This record gives sequence, structure tokens and C-alpha cells, in this order.
Amino acid sequence: MNKYKNITLFLVKFFVTYFLLFTIYATYLNKSQIKGTGFQCASITAKVADQTVSVLSFFGYNVSRAQHEKEMSVKLLVNNHYTARVIEGCNSISIIILFVAFIIAFSGPKKATFIYAIAGSLIIYLINILRIAFLTMMLYKYPAQQEILHNLVFPAIIYGTTFLLWVIWVQKFSYHKK
Repeated sequence: MNKYKNITLFLVKFFVTYFLLFTIYATYLNKSQIKGTGFQCASITAKVADQTVSVLSFFGYNVSRAQHEKEMSVKLLVNNHYTARVIEGCNSISIIILFVAFIIAFSGPKKATFIYAIAGSLIIYLINILRIAFLTMMLYKYPAQQEILHNLVFPAIIYGTTFLLWVIWVQKFSYHKK
């Protein structure tokens, strides 16, 4: 019976945390995005695009960004050539919400849970910026490989990082470690 109690508690904590954070994020998106005669992405999505441009510029690439005129995205331009776009789903917030919900559901000491949730979120965010930068340059250099790069390689990076952080959490910090 205790086994089912633990599973139920995990699911309740996970879904309550997930839906609470998702509701906050959805409210933020509704208030910060502009749709209609023109488009303006949420500030976090624009910030991710800006930081991607900064990373690529640091490495000597001629990269800029522009709000897409016809859709809710930010265009990334390499040598003034529209190469990639950053949409709301690319800003890593949705996966950070999933990450944090799991950490809280598989709880550990409060201080460790808080610190790991913040540190893991920052790692996911940083890996995401690097992932988008790398994807942008790969799409610029190898546009014929768009399908495999965008749909397989680059999701594997962000989801693989998140999974690895979850495994570390469960094995080293949660109350469920062995």
C-alpha cells in the first residue's frame, strides 16, 4: 500500500506544480505577446534570440535578429540570410517547467530542491542558447539537413540534458536515492 501512496504523492506534486507553473507562464505569454496587425514575441523569446546572436557574434559570425512580420517568431539572419527562427517553444521555459515539476515531485531537502531547481534551470537555459546557436550555423552551412538537425539532433540535446539532470537529482539528492 505504501508503494501506491508514494506514486500518488509523486503524481499529485508533479501535476500541481506543473499546472501552477504552466498557468503562470501562459498568463505571462498572454500579456506579453502582441498579435494582430503586427507581431511581437514575448520578451523571454526575444531575449533567447538576442543571446543566441551574442553567442554567435562572439565566435565571429555575422548574425542579427528581427521580429518576424508574419508570425510569432524571431528570425535569425546569418550574413543577412534568414536561416532560423526562434518561437515560443524554443525559449526553454516549457522544458524548465517540466524539469522543476519533476524535481519538486521527487523531492529532497528543501534547500537542495530549491538550489538544484534553480541551477538545473540555468543549465537547461544555457544549453538551449548554445543549441540554438549551433543549430543556426548548421542550418546555414547544411540547409539540406534541416529535417534531421531540427527534428532529431537538437531535441536530443535539450531533452538529453534534462534527463541527465533528473537522473543526477534522483541518484544524489532526492529522498528516493539509493
